[in-house]
Amino acid sequence: MSGDSTLSSSPAPLQGVRVVHLASLGPGPHGAMLLADLGADVIVVDRPTQQTTSVPPGRDPRRRSQRSVVLDLKDDDGRAALLGLLDTADVLIEGMRPGAAERLGIGPDECLARNPRLVYARMTGWGQDGPLAQAAGHDVNYVALSGALDAMGDPDRPPPVPLNLLGDYAGGGLYLAFGVLAALFERERSGRGQVVDAAIADGVAGLTATTMGMLATGRWGPRGTNAFDGSRPWYRTYATRDGRAVAVGAIEPQFFAILLRTLNLDPADWRRDDEESCRALTGTLATIFASQDQAHWAATFDGTDACVTPVLTFPEALEHPHHVSRHTYLEVGGVPQPAPGPRLSRSPLPLPTPPPAPGEHTAAVLTEAKSRGSAHHRERVR
Repeated sequence: MSGDSTLSSSPAPLQGVRVVHLASLGPGPHGAMLLADLGADVIVVDRPTQQTTSVPPGRDPRRRSQRSVVLDLKDDDGRAALLGLLDTADVLIEGMRPGAAERLGIGPDECLARNPRLVYARMTGWGQDGPLAQAAGHDVNYVALSGALDAMGDPDRPPPVPLNLLGDYAGGGLYLAFGVLAALFERERSGRGQVVDAAIADGVAGLTATTMGMLATGRWGPRGTNAFDGSRPWYRTYATRDGRAVAVGAIEPQFFAILLRTLNLDPADWRRDDEESCRALTGTLATIFASQDQAHWAATFDGTDACVTPVLTFPEALEHPHHVSRHTYLEVGGVPQPAPGPRLSRSPLPLPTPPPAPGEHTAAVLTEAKSRGSAHHRERVR
């Protein structure tokens, strides 16, 4: 894994944009990482007593290319230092329960009064209002209440617990970053900041748009009866002889035909959209794939349009030739991780730098904030 030549130093799309992130869990750090990857100057405000996190701060890719200060926001001096940072910041990301920031005296009213151009981004599970606004929750809860979890897995068993990619990161961190970019874009017209209410529950709901459309038009039924829930022989996974698996995604008729021919099956013998034929074909394909190891099937389908791929582990994904060719992953500070993206033709993204230790930049950032604040005050006086 090495750096891509397209991932070079500045200029970057968000160069000059300053983001302050009140250290949080899950989606907040992911959203901050996405903005840092695009070149924003992200300052993470860590707590004096560190939160328990899934990855140690100094090894966490979500903190890459950022600086860290430690402030006690329950202390008057800590809050004053934060507000000084926000006077010249463009974005604040906070992930507290609704009302907590207000109780600390760092809510939107206080911050926007000092800096009317500030984009105040709030990342929560359930949102700033509604019956569940104050309730605890995690990825699986938000996905469950969106309807998406019920659509996953074997119809004869409870839905499986998915990785926390759908809620925390797609419906959370990515949704947050999208809202921040929209608010920054709007600020170019209005000159004013605003509050971004990013809720994981809302973000996951947004991801279900196509499924909701299928449901409304009679094209989506109970789990185990739909094109994309693993109940069709041409869109599911199959076990291989060595205990591994392959993924089959031969949705379109032409790809379905290639799949069958590659396995020496006659497409004329199988009716793609017939329930009885589908059940029989699922059993036939399961038997065929179980007869050989995963590597055999990877080689068999390589170069075809059958839409068959091996199900890789994370370490295997890092070394796959396609990812290596595109530099999809890189290594930062000894930690393999996804490269910044998406790729822009005129604005190469900077190579990430290792994540900071908590408080590593406290003195430098606060000194810099005082200098910037003084200059900002002089400019306003003019």
